[in-house]
Amino acid sequence: MASDKAQYIVALIAEFAAHHRLTTVQAAQYLGSYKALELYDRQYGYLHTQSFASNVRDLSAYCRRMGGTL
Repeated sequence: MASDKAQYIVALIAEFAAHHRLTTVQAAQYLGSYKALELYDRQYGYLHTQSFASNVRDLSAYCRRMGGTL
């Protein structure tokens, strides 16, 4: 299960990076700085059942609410 979660979060970071034209390192740092990765780690059970497109939109909105600019 932990391996599945890690693989999912890595893939989600890559999708977020592609959507916002960032490197995966930049995306991971951005998501980490707004605690979005912690949120997705805690809520993995539900969130991994949603589409990547939906999760990228939700991550973007969450980070904006937390002060992000993407």
